Amino acid sequence: MRNRQSGGGQASRAADVTSSANAANPRLRLARGLVMEHGWNATAYQIINPGIAHWFSAAGDAVVGYVPRHGVRVVAGAPVCSRERLADVATEFEEDALQAGQCVCYFGAEARLESLYHNDPEHSAILLGAQPAWHPRRWPGIVAAHASLRAQLNRARNKGIWVEEWTPERATGHPALEHCLSDWLESRGLPPLYFLVEPRTLERLFDRRIFVARGPSGVAGFLVASPVPQRNGWLVEQSIRCRNAPNGTAELMIDSAVRAMRANGSEYVTLGLAPLAYHTPEVQLRNPPTIRLLLAWVRAHGRRFYNFGGLDAFKSKFHPECWEPVFAIANEQRFGFGTLYAAAEAFCDGSPVWTILKGVKRQWKSIIRLEDLR
Repeated sequence: MRNRQSGGGQASRAADVTSSANAANPRLRLARGLVMEHGWNATAYQIINPGIAHWFSAAGDAVVGYVPRHGVRVVAGAPVCSRERLADVATEFEEDALQAGQCVCYFGAEARLESLYHNDPEHSAILLGAQPAWHPRRWPGIVAAHASLRAQLNRARNKGIWVEEWTPERATGHPALEHCLSDWLESRGLPPLYFLVEPRTLERLFDRRIFVARGPSGVAGFLVASPVPQRNGWLVEQSIRCRNAPNGTAELMIDSAVRAMRANGSEYVTLGLAPLAYHTPEVQLRNPPTIRLLLAWVRAHGRRFYNFGGLDAFKSKFHPECWEPVFAIANEQRFGFGTLYAAAEAFCDGSPVWTILKGVKRQWKSIIRLEDLR
């Protein structure tokens, strides 16, 4: 890695301004401070992304990031607070939601919250998938032990790709990164998704780390890592590769980022959720049979728009030290299809059906363009 630099609803998105203005927002500033003090869930830092509302505890010592959809407060992960306060904060938040006529779904919750409600008859949970995790200290040995992974890294290097770290100030709104992001989004099967896959992190980099892949033609991709403060670690939130980037670029960015985290004494890194990837089958069996059938159907037939298996395979190629189960937990006795639909609305920022139809339209346009080139 060369030239490392130091530095560690639709209406709401339309109203977003520059990073400096966002930093001056007192509610955003308070939420960010609580995340940096108490953030344990891998998704904790993502609650500062555009489009996410913030609820604060009466004591001012906790924050919950959520999106209200279809009568459900869809929470980004779990409440951000001290472990000792988790049960009380969740109860206070759910009571507030009840007064507003809403139920609650913690989407992307991990072991802490799941263990709290594991035997609670008033809550239900489903397994969403798993996220791979490593200790950065052991990363070089993992790469050294797998020739296929080293070959991918060398493939990118042989094409003249190198990776450098940029400061948040340099990366914020940078035209080359914005162009790369737009290029990547255009290549997706679906229109841009939001919530826990919000693409516009370049507006709120703040405490994030940014690694940029460059080559003979300029920027080839970039990686954004978000802090997981209570685990002294990082979530690789985005790994964006320009369409003309050579194979191995994404792998080289991840390798460079994890080695930099290792050099800084980090103790945890994850590539985030691989949806519908069940590396903990004994946990999957806790899903109700109807939910298991539905998710199996989505994995089998949804790959036209979202390559679940490909994402799982990509993350698996780095040989994770463990796979951490990730859940959706609802304050209802049986996890309902309406709650799942509300979560889908949060990601689509509207009707999932309309998003799929737009995805079909994008695919037809791609087919027509290919035919015109022949």
